[in-house]
Amino acid sequence: MKRPFLIGSLALLTSLSACTSLADLTEMGHPPRMTQTSDPTQAPDYRPITMPMPPLQPPPTEVGSLWRPGSRAFFKDQRASQVGDLITINVNISDNAAVNDNTTVAGSGSQTFGIPSFFGAQGKILSSSSALDTSSASANTGSGVIRRNEIVTLALAGTITQVLPNGNFVIVARQEVRVNGELRQLMVSGVVRPQDITEGNIVTHDRIAEARISYGGRGQLTKVQSARYGQQIMDSVLPF
Repeated sequence: MKRPFLIGSLALLTSLSACTSLADLTEMGHPPRMTQTSDPTQAPDYRPITMPMPPLQPPPTEVGSLWRPGSRAFFKDQRASQVGDLITINVNISDNAAVNDNTTVAGSGSQTFGIPSFFGAQGKILSSSSALDTSSASANTGSGVIRRNEIVTLALAGTITQVLPNGNFVIVARQEVRVNGELRQLMVSGVVRPQDITEGNIVTHDRIAEARISYGGRGQLTKVQSARYGQQIMDSVLPF
């Protein structure tokens, strides 16, 4: 049973490596290809978002009033409000964390008890002493240090892909930048409130719920800095 499984695993790994090598060969001699501009809702990994919603209530109406419910001005609001509208997203993350943890545990115990003649075994199996002594000791020392410093600053335009029943917007933003054979890919998605969109049609990352921010890329530098697939597989499989 082990031999067919091993052969199948090797065949799968070989096919994956061949596909990866073929993809690399198609980009040999020129920079990485940029993806075509497309509807983000048509991507294979796109899934509509479902969020908890309050019960719907009809807005109050005022006869002869010029004020429209939900408006913040008498004139038309230029901020994004419908599916397909564009919105600017500012991401400014400056995160610092330092955690020091030291733990020291020590314990010891001893006990003495006696059993007269120990059921007649004294002098035969045991020594002449009728007392039994037990003792134990344990010690544990642990220390850990976590230091993290992350700074991400970027701005990109996104699109409203959904308007939830409570009025919140689902936004998706994607951007690609190619410089000297290296392709940088940025992606931001999440849920925002209309009230958090500024008059300049801008929303900041700390106002985005369920935010997913991705900054990565591919190209020659990324290939050199990444471990080979065989090494990654061996690191995941080997227990030592």
